[in-house]
Amino acid sequence: MAMEAAEIERLIKEGLPDAEVHIEDLRGDGDHYAARVVSKAFIGQSRVQKHPKVYAALKGSMDQALHPLGLQTSAAEDA
Repeated sequence: MAMEAAEIERLIKEGLPDAEVHIEDLRGDGDHYAARVVSKAFIGQSRVQKHPKVYAALKGSMDQALHPLGLQTSAAEDA
């Protein structure tokens, strides 16, 4: 079952309240998304440290309803 872009955005913002989130439906099918997430929570962290924070915010959706997600993260100071 696919996930709506608005739900992805809501979950990320719930987990990272200061985040600026932009979701793009890559194929127009509601099943393949890219997300750009900018948050102060990422300051001083590598990509390897940032991505798990976004996945945690998605509360297991990466294993269930959401699988292809292109993810770009940056610290608020880098944006």
